[in-house]
Amino acid sequence: MTTPSRPAGETAPEGAVPAGAAPRGAAPEETAPAGDTTLLVIAKEPLPGRAKTRLCPPCTPQQAARLAAAALHDTLEAVRAMPAARRVLVLSGQPGAWLPPGFDVVPQCSGGLDERLAAAFAAAGSGPALLVGMDTPQVTPALLEPALGPDGWQECDAWFGPALDGGFWTLGLARPDPALLRGVPMSTATTGQAQLDRLAQEGLRVRRLPALRDVDTAEDAVRVAAEAPGSRFAAAVAAVPELRPYRPGIPAGRSPEETAPHRTAAP
Repeated sequence: MTTPSRPAGETAPEGAVPAGAAPRGAAPEETAPAGDTTLLVIAKEPLPGRAKTRLCPPCTPQQAARLAAAALHDTLEAVRAMPAARRVLVLSGQPGAWLPPGFDVVPQCSGGLDERLAAAFAAAGSGPALLVGMDTPQVTPALLEPALGPDGWQECDAWFGPALDGGFWTLGLARPDPALLRGVPMSTATTGQAQLDRLAQEGLRVRRLPALRDVDTAEDAVRVAAEAPGSRFAAAVAAVPELRPYRPGIPAGRSPEETAPHRTAAP
C-alpha cells in the first residue's frame, strides 16, 4: 500500500509533540521495559477532515483533529511504558512529530477493517501480539498488566477487551493468525461477540480485560476525558467550548479544570 501524503499546506494539529521532544511522562527509549509480546497500535494520522469525523458537529474538523492527536499521544505514551518485545504503529497516513521514538511504523493495508487488523497481526511475527487502537486514550499499563505480565500467556490463547459500544478495544493472540480476524463484521453493535465467537470456534482459551468506552461521539469524548483527568486528551477536551453542553455538573462560566480531579499515575 502506498501511504497517502499530507495535502499541500496542511499542518499538523495543535498539541502535537514538537520534533525531538519526548512525550509527557514517557520513559527514555533506553529504559523502555522489555517483554515477550509485540504491542501493536493501529491508528490514523490526526488530520482535519480525516480523523474523528464523527465528532463533527459539534466540533470543527480542526478541533476533532486536535482531539485525535491528543488521544493518539496518550495511547502511544502508555504503550511506551508497557513491557514489549517490539512496539509497532500500524498507520494510515504519514508519521509526524507526534510520534515518539521506539516505534516501528508500518502502513495499513487497503481493504476493510477486518483486513487491516489481520494484516497488523501478520506484521507482528510469530510471537505473542496484542493490539490496541487510538480510540481509548484512558488506557494505562495497569489495565494491560494481566496480559503483559510474566504469566499472561499461561493457559491462555487470546486476550479480549470489550468496548461499551459492542466492539473491542484490544485483542491479543498468543499465535497471531490473520484468519482469526478476516471476515468478522466490523463497526457494528455485535462486532465484539462475533470476534469472540470466531475465537471460540477455533478452540482458543480466551481471557478478558475490562470494558472501556471508545471515543466516537462528543459525549464519549467528555466521559473518557473524565476517566483520565490530567491527560493530554482531557486537556484537549477542556479546550473545546462546543463540548461544554456535554459536560454535566459543570455550571456555566466555570471551566472543566475547576471541577476535574487530578489524575494519578498508573502503578
